[in-house]
Amino acid sequence: MTEISNVQAKKEANKQAVKFILSLFILYILFSQGNIFMNSVMSPDGRFYNAFIANHFDYIQGLKNAIIIPAVWVIKLFGFYAIHNEMDVMVVDGPYLRINYSCLGLGVMSFLAAFVFAFPTSWKSTFKMLIIGLITIYVLNICRIAGLGLLFATFHSQRNYFEYHHEIFNVLVYIVIFIMLYIWIKKNTNNSKPKSL
Repeated sequence: MTEISNVQAKKEANKQAVKFILSLFILYILFSQGNIFMNSVMSPDGRFYNAFIANHFDYIQGLKNAIIIPAVWVIKLFGFYAIHNEMDVMVVDGPYLRINYSCLGLGVMSFLAAFVFAFPTSWKSTFKMLIIGLITIYVLNICRIAGLGLLFATFHSQRNYFEYHHEIFNVLVYIVIFIMLYIWIKKNTNNSKPKSL
């Protein structure tokens, strides 16, 4: 009897694992490619540019502003004079930083969203982790932009050598996110009900 129930439990676990992996993959493609498509829709030189959507629903520019403005505040807090426009940060007698689509962390955010929506736990736990994770990525991104401004303003010689900040940022953020997900999964594996539609 217990042998049959063990086999059934294994089958159910395998089914859940396959469902999770498929959901994760599909959701990640939807979120990441959806953001890339929307960037094209909202960029005047984009292939699918739409003026109405760009003027009224440009969340990508909103995210740029939400990263650039606090980063400039942080740079000023350290005694440097910095100015900005909708996609650039310039530290006077320091670096000029251009904030492109790839600087926004939307790929990492897409992975996080796909993972937490695919993982079988309660909606409350899902949204809590999603909000905490997105805020963490956002704050780390502000620190990265401000840090680059401060680093290059202080050490002029480093401006031409520090080209891998995207890769370093992605590795750092994925490490932080994986630690958060590990803790979240441990907490939600035994004592939560799966999402129901």
